[in-house]
Amino acid sequence: MKLASILLLIAGVGASAQEKKDAEKLAPYYPTPPSIVEKMLQIASLKSGEKMFDLGSGDGRIVLMAATKFKADATGVELDPSLVRQSSEEIRRTGNDQRARIILGDILKQDYSSADVVTAYLLPKAMELVRPVLEKQLKKGARVVAHDFEMQGWKPEKVETIEDDGEGRSHTVFLYRR
Repeated sequence: MKLASILLLIAGVGASAQEKKDAEKLAPYYPTPPSIVEKMLQIASLKSGEKMFDLGSGDGRIVLMAATKFKADATGVELDPSLVRQSSEEIRRTGNDQRARIILGDILKQDYSSADVVTAYLLPKAMELVRPVLEKQLKKGARVVAHDFEMQGWKPEKVETIEDDGEGRSHTVFLYRR
């Protein structure tokens, strides 16, 4: 009996570690250039006071720009504790803690029902996994802006290709409306 309990505990720890590893593979940290961040928020027509969520917020640059330049109520969701600390410190340092925050968590387990805008720079597999969550939770009229990777099964309202911004490649931004 004790051996069975120990094996179940070990299996559970291994599964938890594997889930985190799989989640990290779905959204590796690759920062969006500032010019593309701004373009994403412009394409979304983000307005002052609107609620914005950034899925896999990394260093918080989209959240920070949404709060500072667009005066939005911005929330980032990030799985990596060190990136959460780094971005939260930058939010505090810049005095934006009233309008910006970073949540340590899984993008698939959050409540986005209050979102006016959702931004995402996620690999196709992650987009596939988050799509049903957004379909279930987003209110009518909410906008989703995806960087480089489409939301399969959704028809974009707008697709904009931004030519090389100095990093040696172009970027594609997709706008969806629920």
